[in-house]
Amino acid sequence: MRITNKMMTNNMLYNINSNKKHMSALENKYSTGLEIQRPSDDPIVAVRALKLRTNLSELNQYYEKNIPDAKSWMETTESALKVTSQIITQIHTYCVQGANDTLTEKDRNSIAANLKELKQQIYQEGNSNYAGRYLFTGYKTNTPLVFDHEDHNTQYTITETIKAEQLEISDRVIDSIDLEEFELDDAESYEIEQRPNLGTIYRMRLSYDKLKTIEDGGSISLKIPEKDADGNYVYDDDGELQYSDELDDSNMNVFTSDNPLAYKPAEDEINYIEDTGEIIFGSAVYNQWRESDFEVTYVKNSFSKNDLRPEHYFNCVAEDLTIGDEAEREAAAIQYTVEDQQICYEVNFNQRMAINVQGRDAFSHSLGRTIDDIVKAINDVDRCKEKIAKVDKMLKDTSLSEEQTAKLNEIRDVLKTELDLKDSMMRKAYERGLTSMSLEEDRVNVATADIGTRYNRIELTEDRLSTQQVEFTDLLSQNEDADLVDTVVNYNAAQTIYNASLSAASKVVKNTLLDFL
Repeated sequence: MRITNKMMTNNMLYNINSNKKHMSALENKYSTGLEIQRPSDDPIVAVRALKLRTNLSELNQYYEKNIPDAKSWMETTESALKVTSQIITQIHTYCVQGANDTLTEKDRNSIAANLKELKQQIYQEGNSNYAGRYLFTGYKTNTPLVFDHEDHNTQYTITETIKAEQLEISDRVIDSIDLEEFELDDAESYEIEQRPNLGTIYRMRLSYDKLKTIEDGGSISLKIPEKDADGNYVYDDDGELQYSDELDDSNMNVFTSDNPLAYKPAEDEINYIEDTGEIIFGSAVYNQWRESDFEVTYVKNSFSKNDLRPEHYFNCVAEDLTIGDEAEREAAAIQYTVEDQQICYEVNFNQRMAINVQGRDAFSHSLGRTIDDIVKAINDVDRCKEKIAKVDKMLKDTSLSEEQTAKLNEIRDVLKTELDLKDSMMRKAYERGLTSMSLEEDRVNVATADIGTRYNRIELTEDRLSTQQVEFTDLLSQNEDADLVDTVVNYNAAQTIYNASLSAASKVVKNTLLDFL
């Protein structure tokens, strides 16, 4: 076969180019530090790199963003719960003091003021937020747990479920003397018709007081869900709950708390007290229903600052009272349904973690209502002492007749009996407060322990992800990164070969046929 100069030149150029291309590839590997520059260089390495990069990117999202955000949310929640627990402990201390010590008027007023402030502070903790999102309101992170101002523009129709064990049996002072009816000039004819005494009451305490009155268009209904022999609720074919008894305000006596008859229902009657949010059962009615659960629907349209918002606790309908037309108001009404609303973060591959505590699991209406009962009992004692002081002042009048003095002394003795009874009721209110605060502390402690357990799980996940991050980064490096020592050695060898090919080419090309003629 004849080898021409053209063939030799072409082979020479091809070899030089191949050597230069190989040297260029090594130079790129050295300068970039990467094993391959494009997928076609090594498809297997490229596919493995894509998978590793995707996994590492997801892992970094969990480890560097999701988990720190979740931990911050949970730390803020736990801090609010711990403060709440500390406040409840303070309230518990005041209840111990009130139940066991002989209190002066100054002490009583100081305790009442402190209890009211602590109640407000507890519910303020319920409004804790993280980065502008409220912690205890489930999915409604833009809505506070409590009203941050007085609200008289929203009307709620609330449906509250009250279990049989929530019915209360307690004593109450009945038939207090009203000094407004006593006329000193007519003392001889004044008769004390009703003397203070202790009466047993059977009470259902709703979560709110100051309800919309029946006279102003409010309503109250009381239903008893039907149960089967096993104690389970009975539903019809459409899934609707069945009721064994239903009552409304037409079947109840409607009172305000200042009415002497409010807490004295007949055996077969029910008294509804609008301003205190209490339903008082007669003894026969209580005995009939004492093992029943209740579904109570009522209306409230006036809320004070730090009142718990109903939509976080009950099935309810909210209407905007600023809309004048009733039909438009009903059309714009918002229906709220109580449901489990867990805010979940994805903290690992196929692992989701609930990071929130819902308000109803930590902050109850019962706490505030119990404090209100204690403050009311304190105020009852103070008012009774004011009555006695008023009578004592009258007795200092030297112009009193014997009949007037005798009548005032009789009234004073009755008021002293009333004071003893109310002082006893105040101590019992403190004792109930001790029990209630213990339950509330347990509630908060359970919520704190739950969030703490989940926090520990996230920390364990974080530790595992930290290890995985190092491992994935190492695998990615092994897959993609070039061995610089080998690359430098190979590059030097390639450069030597390239220079040799150039040197050989220079010797081949300069010889022609003329050199031999």
